[in-house]
Order: sequence, then structure tokens, then C-alpha cells
Amino acid sequence: MILSCQNISKSFGTDEVLKDIQFHIEANEKAAIVGVNGAGKSTLLKIIMQEETADEGQVVLAKDATIGYLAQYQDISHDATIYEEVLSAREEVLRIEERLKGMETEMSQKSGRQLEELLEEYHRCNDAFERMGGGAYRSEVSGVLKGLGFSEEEFGKRMRELSGGQKTRVSLGKLLVRRPDVLLLDEPTNHLDMDSIQWLEGFLSGYKGAVLLVAHDRYFLDRVVTKVVEIFRHRSYVYQGNYTDFAQKKERLREEQLRRYYNQQREIRHQEEVIAKLKSFNREKSVKRAESRERMLEKVDRMEKPAEESAELHIVLEPDVLSGNDVLSVRSLAKAFGDQKLFSDLSFEVRRGERVALIGSNGTGKTTLLKIINGLAAADSGSIALGANVHVGYYDQEHQLLHAEKTIFEEIADAYPQLNNTRIRNVLAAFLFTDDDVFKRIGDLSGGERGRVSLAKLMLSDANFLILDEPTNHLDINSKEILEAALVRYTGTVLFVSHDRYFINRTATRILELTGQTLVSYLGNYDYYLEKREAQRTASAAAEAIPASGRAGAEQEPLAKQDWQQQKARQARIRKLENDRNRMEAQIAELEAQIAAIDAECAKPEVATNSARLGELSGQQEECRAKLEECYEAWEALSLELEG
Repeated sequence: MILSCQNISKSFGTDEVLKDIQFHIEANEKAAIVGVNGAGKSTLLKIIMQEETADEGQVVLAKDATIGYLAQYQDISHDATIYEEVLSAREEVLRIEERLKGMETEMSQKSGRQLEELLEEYHRCNDAFERMGGGAYRSEVSGVLKGLGFSEEEFGKRMRELSGGQKTRVSLGKLLVRRPDVLLLDEPTNHLDMDSIQWLEGFLSGYKGAVLLVAHDRYFLDRVVTKVVEIFRHRSYVYQGNYTDFAQKKERLREEQLRRYYNQQREIRHQEEVIAKLKSFNREKSVKRAESRERMLEKVDRMEKPAEESAELHIVLEPDVLSGNDVLSVRSLAKAFGDQKLFSDLSFEVRRGERVALIGSNGTGKTTLLKIINGLAAADSGSIALGANVHVGYYDQEHQLLHAEKTIFEEIADAYPQLNNTRIRNVLAAFLFTDDDVFKRIGDLSGGERGRVSLAKLMLSDANFLILDEPTNHLDINSKEILEAALVRYTGTVLFVSHDRYFINRTATRILELTGQTLVSYLGNYDYYLEKREAQRTASAAAEAIPASGRAGAEQEPLAKQDWQQQKARQARIRKLENDRNRMEAQIAELEAQIAAIDAECAKPEVATNSARLGELSGQQEECRAKLEECYEAWEALSLELEG
């Protein structure tokens, strides 16, 4: 055991945050702290780091163990460069290296006994230098910075010039290079793009030390942690396994607790009914039996009903109008800012019912593309066309469509003047704004609160095409899962940008990757995208290994283009199969109607006695039944092919 939290409690005034928190972390173990926003996760990390004082309990760190902490927000404004700042994490190695250089200079000036003593010290320092990885520490610093998304050209930027997100990445890099025995990380994936998050997953999974982190990225948690500490109703509950294991175990545990609770309630009611019945007999023996049962009932340790989360979003998304099959058509779109070209010749389509995730590294132009589609930015060239009866609902991650000077209530009331006060308050309550909260100014809200207001406006719209830019930002895990369920049930069309891979995996039916200033389409969820991309990279590496003479015969199309063409062909094949099956269903309905009409004709008295007419109708019916049997078989074959 390298770290232990023993009976930690913390309150701020009358507001109890943590109560009797207990868990421990083993050496090299990777664990996560999860819970709703406001559960006290960051407070617990600060208590472990002694930045906050616990009201009760203690934190025990193993003797001589080192600990490092990444807070959510960093304020570093000195003149050191990015590279220098991260390099300073290896201060001891730098000091030894400097001493070694000094001794190398001194050796030319020493002789005899003095030289021997200097050589002995040099060898001791050099051994220590090697043990501390001195031969590779500079390349390690470069590797960590590149892994966290910094290019070599950015290494020379001054810390005072960086954004808050860049400073957090530098602080994370500095911590990873220092390699303490225990890493405490508060939302380490914030400000990282997908490639950097994947790099961090690999780094932490192989980290020779313990890791305790707070994160809302469930895909990241699944890849890194082997233990989950949940803070629920101020108390801690420990689950072995990754996030998915935790979610499944928690659900099973709650179901079991509910079953036991309801069983006990049924038994209590049964005993109370028996006691009442015995007393109603008004016989001495029956009354004594009733009293005996009452005493036994009083001794029962009554279970409390398993608690629900105290507050959760209630999101219902459903379009009022059905759009046409063709929802969006983008042709030859291009956009640049000065010399920085974001993309060129982008072409793609979105069809009704699709949930399309737009992914790519930071700075590739994903948000810009959504703004162009929504008419909030202009393209340099190309065209965008919406289909018939398409009504767009837009969720902006910067919430620029909200009015800072308005209250929450005014924001909804002005956008939907047909709603009465009760309806507005009910909607806002579903998004956790109750009582006087509805009169807060938009400008005074946190990012998470603004996100909830934007979602409330979206829910009230009649949109059948949702365009969402980072909709899960600032949402806790429980709220993300509620939004996921709402989008999966949604019968309209969705195009969204997100860095949340778990969210993408749960909701997307197709992925568009914006890379190399163009789009690559993958017909599936995030797991399928990873599988397909890895296969492409393997094939690409194999192709590069073939001598140039072997490739000279024919110019091959890029794999990305091949994949896009394959996806287009597959979609066209699916549409043809669906149309054929629909036609077959119509033919089946028509034949069944004909057979029913013949049956009705045969039942008529004047026909029932006419053998010639009956024979004619019987022949027609047999012919219809034969055709119907063929249609059934054709429909089954089409259905099987579609399922495949």
C-alpha cells in the first residue's frame, strides 16, 4: 500500500461534502475517483495534497514515497520556454550533468592523488546519472511534449504567451517527466486532442508508479484504471475493474439492493396483516401470538430504500416534423484563414436518421465546418444544401447564441414566447434550474450551466437535424449518459463534434475524420473506426515495404479514398436492398388483399352455388398464393442480406 485515505470527512460551513471516505492505493495501481459534479472529487485530491485540511481522518503516504499533483487550472506566467519548463522537472539530473562537465574540465588541471579522487567522484556521479536515466532525459522530454500535442516549433514558446489549456498540458508534461511514485491527476484529458489522449493512455498504463485520477472521459478510464472509487451521497464505494465494470457492478448491486428492500417490505406488510388478523379474533391465544410477532417485527433491521442520484437531467429530444431522406449535401467546400488552410474540396452527405460524428485533431477546422453549415461563418468556396423539411437545431460549445445580459428565464421565454411561465419553469427544472436559479444572468453562469441552458433551448425547438459542437463538455458522467440515451432514441438526424470517445462509441452510426485537409468516412462507431484505421495503417506500412519497382505497374488510390469509395458503394447497396424490401412488402400486402377479396367473393350465396365461378376463383387464389410464397421467400432473403 502506497497511499491510504482513512475516514476522511470535510464540510464547508453547513454543507457536508465528504463523509468517512476510505480507500487505499497499492504501488503501481491505477485508480479513478468518479461522482457527479460537486461530489467533492477535486476537494479530496486537495486534501491528499494537504492544500485543504480534512475535518476528520487522515491521509497516509508510504515512507519516502514521492507524490505529484496536476490541478485543473494552472497559472504559470514566467519567461521560461515550454521545453525549459518541462526540462526543469529533472533538476537533479541537470545538476549532476553540470557537475560532470565541470569535473571533465578540472581533470586536465589535476594529477596524482587529486586526479584519482576526482576520478572516483566522477565515476560515482556518472553511475548516479545513468541510474536516473541521464543518457535519455532530453529525448524523453521531447517525446512527452510531442505526445501531449506540442510540435518542435512550439518548444521555444514562452510560458507567459500560452493559453490556459496549453499551460495545463505543459504542467502535465512536467509531472510525467518527474515520474513521482504517486500521480494525482485532476481531469488530465482536458485540452488534449484524441491522439494526445491515446498517447497518455499508453503512458499511464505502463507507468511504473501509482496513479489516482479524476476524469469524465469514460473511454480513457476503461483503458487505464483497474479500480474505481465512487463518491456517492458524500461517502466512498470501491469497485475493482475499469469504468464499464464499475457501471455494470453498480447497476447489479442496486438491482439486488432494491430486490432485497422490496422483499423485506412485502414480508413486513405480511406480518402486519397477520398481526391485525390475529388481534381481530379477540381470543387470548391469538392476541399472545400477535404480540409475539410484533416483538419479532420490532427487532427486524429495516433496510433503507437504495438512494437515487439527488439531481439529474431530464432530456427528451423528438422532432415535430419528418425531414426528407436527404438532410445535408456538402460539395467542394474550402476554408482558410490567411495562409492557414483548414480544408479544401470537402464533399459529403448526411441522410435522415444518421448520427454522424465529426472527429479530428485540434485545429483541423471541425468547429469552423459546423459554423459554416449553420450559416455562422462563410466558406471560401463550395456549396451547402439542406434537404426538404429540414429544421436545424444548433448547440454551440462557446454558447455564443445565448445572451449574456438576459436571465435564464428570459432566454427561454424570449426564444419561445408561446410558452407560459409554468411550462418554462418545468423545462428549466428538468435541467436542474429551480426556484430563484432561473433568474440568474447568463453572463454569470459557469460553462456547465450555460451548456444546460443551451440543451434546454434545443429540447424545446422543433429541430429534426441537430448540429452539436462538444455537447458533453462540462457534463458529469451521469448527465452524459442521459444525453446519450436521448440521442440514441432521437428519430431525427445528428451531426456532432466531440472528443468524448465513449460518447461517440455509444451514439455515432458513422464517423467522418477530418485529416490532411480532407474527410474520410467510416460507417460504424468509434471502435469500428479504430479497427479500420489500424488496418489501413498496417496495409500502408506493407505497401511502403514493397520496392518501388514492384509498385511501378499501376498508380494506386490512397487508402482513405478507397475506404470512402467502399463506404459509398456499401451505402448505395444498402439503400437498394431497403428499397427492394419495401417494394416486396407492398407486393405482399397487395397479394394478401387479393386473397382476402377472393375469400369474400366465394362466401357470397350466389357464388357458393356456382361451381364454374368457384373453380375460376379457386384458380386465381392458388395463383395468388404461389406468388405470395415467392414474395415471402424474396423478402426473407433481402432481410438476411441486409442483416449481413
